[in-house]
Amino acid sequence: MKKIGVVRFLGTNCDRDIWQACEARGHEPVWLWHEDQFDINTVDAVIIPGGFSYGDYLRCGAIAAKSPVMKSVTEFAKAGCPVLGICNGFQILCEVGLLPGVLVANDHGKFIDTWVELKQENACQPWAGEKMNCRLPVAHGEGRYQLSEQELALVKERGQVWWSYKENPNGSVESIAGVMNENKNVAGLMPHPERAMFDWMGGNDGFSFF
Repeated sequence: MKKIGVVRFLGTNCDRDIWQACEARGHEPVWLWHEDQFDINTVDAVIIPGGFSYGDYLRCGAIAAKSPVMKSVTEFAKAGCPVLGICNGFQILCEVGLLPGVLVANDHGKFIDTWVELKQENACQPWAGEKMNCRLPVAHGEGRYQLSEQELALVKERGQVWWSYKENPNGSVESIAGVMNENKNVAGLMPHPERAMFDWMGGNDGFSFF
């Protein structure tokens, strides 16, 4: 059993889903409040859930990236500890600089809420290390992953592309759905594994992520 810190921002709406996903796998979740810093030695991993932190004002994840809790998350990540960002959490990790690239508005200008097929391009051992392909739901309006040609070449060379869409739903460069940092302890993805834990949810491929 691991103690997993679950970050909560104003506007986070998938926090309880993450909490229950962690409990379903036998872990002990603990809340990490956005206004507080935390002792990085008190948790084994950190998850930043999806939602609409601060109402996505300015730019999705931009205000959350400046919050006190992210100072501790950054320290935790730089110590080599596992961090996962899902949807808005992925956006926040990009905004704070723990992951490369940025998430912008979907190319069709619409919010999407559907299931997608994913291919694992490279393994991320702390999170779904052995899951080669999966089917997960997405729900976002700003999920189009972008980065420069130079950054993209470097990310691919270093094996930092984690997941790709089999059919691109938002215009992400090279259909990228999730990436890792260079050390592969920090990872982010737009699809929601916590919404695919059991068959009654529509699929159980998310179970292995936690």
